[in-house]
Amino acid sequence: MQIRDLPYTDPGEPDVRSGPRFLLWLGRNQLAGQLKSTAWGLLHQCGIAGLPLGVGVAVQAVIDRSGARLALAGGLIALLAAAIAIGDTMLHRTAVTNWITAAARVQQLLARKTAELGSVLTHRVAAGEVVAVSTGDVEKIGWFVEALSRFAAAATTLVIVCVALVFYQPALGVVVAIGVPVLALAVLPLLPHATKRADIQREKAGRATELASDTVAGLRVLRGIGGEELFLGRYREASQEVRKAAVRSARMWSLISALQVLLPGILLITVVCYGAVLARDGRIAVGELVTVYSAVTLMLFPLSHFEEIAMAYSFSRPSAKRAARVLALQRVAQPSGTGTGVSSGAGAQAAEGSSGTTTGVSSRTTAIPSGDLYDPATGLLAPKGRFTAVVCGDPDAAGRLADHLGGHAAEAGGKPSALLGGVALDELPLDGARTAVLVQDKDPVLLSGTLHELLDVPSSGQVTAAEALTAAQCADVLDALAQASVDTDGDPMRTRITERGRSLSGGQRQRLALARSLVTDPEVLVLDEPTSAVDSHTEARVAAGVKRLRTGRTTVVFSSSPLLLDLAERVVFVHDGEVASVGVHRELLHTDDRYRAVVTRETDESAQAEKTLEKWEETA
Repeated sequence: MQIRDLPYTDPGEPDVRSGPRFLLWLGRNQLAGQLKSTAWGLLHQCGIAGLPLGVGVAVQAVIDRSGARLALAGGLIALLAAAIAIGDTMLHRTAVTNWITAAARVQQLLARKTAELGSVLTHRVAAGEVVAVSTGDVEKIGWFVEALSRFAAAATTLVIVCVALVFYQPALGVVVAIGVPVLALAVLPLLPHATKRADIQREKAGRATELASDTVAGLRVLRGIGGEELFLGRYREASQEVRKAAVRSARMWSLISALQVLLPGILLITVVCYGAVLARDGRIAVGELVTVYSAVTLMLFPLSHFEEIAMAYSFSRPSAKRAARVLALQRVAQPSGTGTGVSSGAGAQAAEGSSGTTTGVSSRTTAIPSGDLYDPATGLLAPKGRFTAVVCGDPDAAGRLADHLGGHAAEAGGKPSALLGGVALDELPLDGARTAVLVQDKDPVLLSGTLHELLDVPSSGQVTAAEALTAAQCADVLDALAQASVDTDGDPMRTRITERGRSLSGGQRQRLALARSLVTDPEVLVLDEPTSAVDSHTEARVAAGVKRLRTGRTTVVFSSSPLLLDLAERVVFVHDGEVASVGVHRELLHTDDRYRAVVTRETDESAQAEKTLEKWEETA
C-alpha cells in the first residue's frame, strides 16, 4: 500500500477483542510493508555493523604495511557507506509509509463506525474519549507500527553481529554474545512501572481533554451565568495533574534511558580491558581488538531500538484498547452481509447531525420497506403517511425511543427492533435502514462549510433546498447569512457556516438542521424536539411547514409543545416505557390526567386544586 493509494477501498474488519489483538491485526494487514521496511533496515544496520570490520582491516594493514589490504579496506568501507545511505533513506521512506497507512486505516475505521452509529456513539462513549482516540491515539498506534520494523531489523542485526564476533574472535565474541542479551533484557523489570505511570498520564490527559471540549462547547452558556472562570479553574487543575503525571512518567523513562547508556558502557569497558590483556599476551591482533571494540560501540545504535519499541508499545497498547472499545460498538443485531462502507462528502456531513442519515445516493436503489412504523417494546405505532406526535414525560427516554425507532439502541441486546412494514430495521443493511428512517436528535450538529454544502446530502430528489428552507422557516437565517457574506455577492447559499454553526443562534442552528433533514426526504422522518429553541410564533409556522411538506410521508415528532401537538393527526402518550393513551391533542387533554400534566407542566398541587374546584362547582 502506497500513500498515494489512500484512502483504502475497504479498511477491513478489525479484531477488537483487545488492544494487543487490534495491534496484531494492523500488523498482519501491513505485512508486506513491514517486511519491506525490515529488509531496508537490515541493509542499513548491517552496513553500520560492518564498518568495524573495515576499520579493523585498515588498522592491521597499516601495522603490517600492506597497501593492498589497505585499499581493500577502503573499498569495503565505501561499499558499506553506500549501503548505509541507501538503507537509511529507504528505511525512513517505508517506515513512514507504514505509519501513515496504519493511521489512515484506523481513521477510516473510526469514521465508518461514527457513520454507522451516528449520534448514538456519544451516548455510549464520552465525547472527549472519541476526540482522544481519533487524534492522539491514532498517532501513538502509528508510532508502534512504524517502530516495529526498525526493531525487527535491529534485533536481527544484533544476532548476526554476536554470531559473527563469536566466529571472528571467540575469546571476546563470547563475552559480547553473553552481554548483549543481558543489556536488552535488563530494563524489562522497569517496563510495567513505566507503563503504569504512562497509563495514569493518558487517563488524566483524556479527562482534561474531555473537560476542555465540554467547556468550549458550553462557553456561551458559561459566560451567560458567570461560570467561565469556575470551569477554567477546573481545567487548570486538571492540566496541572496531567503535568505532574507526565513528570512522574518521564522520570521512569529517563531511568530506563540511563540504564541503556550505563550498561552498554560497562560492557564496552569490560571488552576493552579483557581485549587489552589478550592483545598484550599476543592472543589477538591489534586489528581484531579494534574490530571488536568498534562493533560493541556501534551496537549501541540497534540497542536503542529496544527502548523505543518498549515505549511505543506501552503508549500504543492503551491507545489501541480505547480504539478497539470504540470500534467494538455495534448496532442491536449486526446482520450478516451488512454493508459497512462509509460515504464521503455530503453523506458524511449528513450523518454527523443525524443518527439515522442515509449513507449514499446508491442506497436509494436498495429495496426499502414501506408501511407502518411499529415499536414492539413500547407498543408505539406510527401509521404510514401520517403526522404522529409522541409525548414522553422524560426527555431522556424520548431521545432513547427516537434512536430505537431509527434502528439504533443505547445498549446492544436489549429491546426488540422497531418494525417498518413488518420488517425489523436491525435486520436491514445499514444503508437501507438509514434510507428508510432518518432520526434527527435534539442537538444536531452543523459542520463547517457553505449552506449549499450543508444541504447537499443524499436524498430522493423530491424536495428542493428552497422548499426545505421555507418549511423550516429559515428566512431570517438566510438574511443573516447574506449580510455576513463578504465575497459571495450576498448569496446566502455560498456563505460559510462556522464549525458547529457557532456564529448562529440555537434556534437558527436547529432550523437549518431541520431543513437538512427535510431535504433528504426519507420514508420515515423522526424528529426529537425540533422546535425547542425557537419562539412560539416561529414554532407554529415550523410545525405547519413540516406537516405541509411531509404530506403523504410518515413523520414522527417527539415534543410536548401544545402548538405542535395540536397540528398532529395522531398523538401517542408514552409513560414508563409503554404507550399509555392514543388520540388527538384536545381529546387527550380531557381524558388523560398524566398527559395533561406533561403537556401543560401541571404540578400535582395545581391538578388537585383544579379537581377540587370542579367538584365544588358540581355541588354548588
